[in-house]
Amino acid sequence: MTDADLVARALEGDTSAFGELVDRHRSAVFRAALSALGSHAEADEVAQDACVTAFRRLRTFRGEASFKTWLLTIAWHLALNRRHSLTRWMKRTVIPTSRSTDDEAQWTDVASADDSPEQRVVAMQLRTAIVEEIRRLTPTLRDVLLLAQSGEYTYQEIGDMVGAPVGTIKWRVSEARRVIKARLKQRGFDDVG
Repeated sequence: MTDADLVARALEGDTSAFGELVDRHRSAVFRAALSALGSHAEADEVAQDACVTAFRRLRTFRGEASFKTWLLTIAWHLALNRRHSLTRWMKRTVIPTSRSTDDEAQWTDVASADDSPEQRVVAMQLRTAIVEEIRRLTPTLRDVLLLAQSGEYTYQEIGDMVGAPVGTIKWRVSEARRVIKARLKQRGFDDVG
């Protein structure tokens, strides 16, 4: 059964059809929220909120985009709102944000089990530098980079989530990578691919 069929059934009052839609897209919704927030707990809450919001707003779904894209857009906006709220709260309470997110860790996995201890130290230093440089990116570049690196979304889906054309998304990902690479070279990491 397609998403469109399930949406039609859900609109007729079949809550199990909506449950099936949620089950199909739960992982993608969670990963989008995680990319924006960097916290499993916060991403889980946003994913749940996105599903509840989608259920409440289902009658507003016009089918111009896929249900998945519509749901991801809801999740993305909720995650950004949560991130802004958390950022304001952290600034007021002066809590450092020094831990890396799962997406940053995935993108920065540079060490190999076969490396010597010296190579592992250098790889760890590079990994730390990459995480720092990802954090230094503007949110506009950082968000699309983390979404693209997750491997969960097409450029079109990312564009729909953040409200930008595909060409702009491709440029932002490329620019984020270019900026990180240039900054790493300035820090003495010359062999960055």
